[in-house]
Amino acid sequence: MADAQARAYEQQARADAQSATFEQGQERHKQDLLQAQARAQAGASGVGMAGSPAEVLAANAGQGQLDLKAIQYSSQLRQNNFGTQAAISRFSGKQAVAASIFNAGRSLGSGLSGLYDPTKAVTFGKGAFPPPPAGFSTGGLY
Repeated sequence: MADAQARAYEQQARADAQSATFEQGQERHKQDLLQAQARAQAGASGVGMAGSPAEVLAANAGQGQLDLKAIQYSSQLRQNNFGTQAAISRFSGKQAVAASIFNAGRSLGSGLSGLYDPTKAVTFGKGAFPPPPAGFSTGGLY
């Protein structure tokens, strides 16, 4: 069961990586559109692309890269978390198996020790059967 849970966490990590890749692609496309729109507005206004408009576009591009890195970083943190949860699940499963083996051995040992009763044990020099109770008659057979 712990191994199945670990595999589920690993699958979640892979799904998160795919989701982050898709999200980065969407963000990159959005940024490309915004850059194109900003260039078109600057050109339509009659302002040259040198100086301030170019600096704004460069700053926007830099911020876009930071946004992409933030998406990637967040995804990596989630993937690491899923990987850690998978490892913990596997470890817990191994611990549970070891504990059950230990408990089974302990139960077996106490069960076997309960089989021996020193009051019923045969001792040397005595018969295997206890003497009859006082006042017990064998009916003259002996």
